[in-house]
Amino acid sequence: MKLEKILQSVNVAQDLDKEKLITIGNDAICGYENDLETRRPWEQDLKTWTDLALQISTNKTFPWPNAANIKYPLLATAAMQFAARAYPTLVPSDGKLVKCRTVGYDQDGQKAARAQRISKHMSYQLLDEMDDWEEDMDKLLIALPIAGTCFKKTYWDSAKQRNCSKLVLPKTLVVNYYCKSLDEAERVSEVLFATKRKLTERINQGIYLDVDLGDPQVDLADPSTSVNSAFQRSSSDDETTPYTIIEQHTYLDLDDDGYSEPYVVTVDLASKKVLRIVPRFSADDVILNDKNKVVSIEAIQYYTKYSFIPNPDGGFYDIGFGRLLGPINNSANTIINQLVDAGSLSNLQAGFIGKGLRIKMGESRFQPGEWKAVNAVGDDLKKQIFPLPVREPSQVLFNLLDLLLKSGKELASVAEIFVGKMPGQNTPATTTMATIEQGMKVFTAVYKRVYRSLTSEFRKIYKLNRVYMNPEQYIAVLDIEVPQSDYNGPEDDVIPGADPTAVSSQEKQAKVQALMQILQLGTLDPMAVTKLYLEAHEIPEAEKYLKQPSPPPPDPKMEAIKANMQVDQQKAQMDMQVAQHKMQLEGASKEQELQMKAAQVKQELQAKQMEAVLKGHLAQAEAGQKMQLQAAQTKMNLATQAASHGQQMQHQAETAKVQQQTLKKRTNKNGNSESK
Repeated sequence: MKLEKILQSVNVAQDLDKEKLITIGNDAICGYENDLETRRPWEQDLKTWTDLALQISTNKTFPWPNAANIKYPLLATAAMQFAARAYPTLVPSDGKLVKCRTVGYDQDGQKAARAQRISKHMSYQLLDEMDDWEEDMDKLLIALPIAGTCFKKTYWDSAKQRNCSKLVLPKTLVVNYYCKSLDEAERVSEVLFATKRKLTERINQGIYLDVDLGDPQVDLADPSTSVNSAFQRSSSDDETTPYTIIEQHTYLDLDDDGYSEPYVVTVDLASKKVLRIVPRFSADDVILNDKNKVVSIEAIQYYTKYSFIPNPDGGFYDIGFGRLLGPINNSANTIINQLVDAGSLSNLQAGFIGKGLRIKMGESRFQPGEWKAVNAVGDDLKKQIFPLPVREPSQVLFNLLDLLLKSGKELASVAEIFVGKMPGQNTPATTTMATIEQGMKVFTAVYKRVYRSLTSEFRKIYKLNRVYMNPEQYIAVLDIEVPQSDYNGPEDDVIPGADPTAVSSQEKQAKVQALMQILQLGTLDPMAVTKLYLEAHEIPEAEKYLKQPSPPPPDPKMEAIKANMQVDQQKAQMDMQVAQHKMQLEGASKEQELQMKAAQVKQELQAKQMEAVLKGHLAQAEAGQKMQLQAAQTKMNLATQAASHGQQMQHQAETAKVQQQTLKKRTNKNGNSESK
């Protein structure tokens, strides 16, 4: 098969022949069983830690039947304390679960606006759209400190048409124990359980192949049981009994190019039949050389590993309170039960009764307030009864128990400051900060690992939004028209909204209290400290309660500079007005001169025209006397008119000249007065 066809297929298994599918199914189950075998000792320990945390106990037969069997909840208390501190911080009450950073220069504020949109949208997805995310996160923070390792599976659910990020317990995610990380693992096998109804739905939807499955199988209830024998019990008559499905993230060479590509192979454990094969990469993840050969393929990682404390032996599964506190918890349980048994023996004495002593009432045991008759006098009675010597509960055991519990609590960092007992109001800031630092040494390191894993999970969701985000839903959440290219930026900008340096609200409040004491020195910004105080107490929309600072008083020097600038500006405006006025006068004078010249030219043209007319008339007069008399009369009339017109033009020119001289004198007078 070609990679192009593989990437376009909904289920690659439907395009493969039967023999190929049989080989793939057998290899998948064989790899799963091999990886399962490498972690057998860890599974055994996990069961012990889980039983201890769940307070599971069996009936004791030693030192006598139904002896004391108390389980002290040291491990469970440590897990609950961790969750109680981490959960409110990682999932804040204000709903600001995701934060998008603004990297680089942001001149027009576009980066900040995009960051705000992404933060709001992804927080909505996690808390509202993915309705089980918060619940799974709560469970993870309880299971993580016990087992030491938990996982989240992030993917696009085509049936629900939304992103999913579900909790995966370490029991059901099988990885070779000697593997270094998820990215380096050749196989990651998740154990899933599906009823017949669910499998039928997926077959009808075309997600799974329609194959004959084996009988429904039960889970690996007992880790000490072998793989082959753990799945023998079938309940074919009960349709609610789930089938065990192995979803394996592995590598296969389906295009026969000599390079194994990443795929997700789904196999029925009982029948080893392949149900589905889908690629775990996209076309953009394939890197080719100049000969069009695959150099490498970056696999899509579905899982995020949450680590409590890294395993010192280099194993894949990390350690938690189960391994650290398990032996201490077991020893404390033993001492507590011994003390209870010693108290029972002390309260219920036993001993020996001589054969010669007869009790008339029959039974030697007494009920409260009961008296029994015997056939012996006092001295003989004392001789016939010998009580068994029983010691009171040992004080050494009490001291040892106190030492064990104190050591366990210190290891779990269950300090007073984290269980609600804050320092007094008059406690110095240095003492408060020292107490916090001492109580959070171990815990802060664990918390930062969880924060780092949460960051990785959020960035997986960011990548899914880049491919599958619904633009209409995005606009509906933000209630504004926004560009669809928001998620084209780097996913490294997305981080949790929580503070990686703060563990709990109590810790934040204690830090703020220390800042409040330092505030009296006048070296801190009161507004900034007040904002931290409101945020530490989880006051929603704290900004609206802050008083807006009043503007600073004007600087006298700046005011003087502004006044001088205004004077200069006014003077410049006056000079401009005078210049414009002069230009207007000069323009009017030039216009009058042009008008006079035009009148003179017009007069000359008229005179020339009359001369031409007279010449014409004279020529005609030579032809006849009558015409001559008429021409003479016409000539006299025209001459009279020309003379009158010339006088008028001369009078107009003289009047214009007088007006020009008067206007010029007035302008010079106004200019001299303004300069003064």
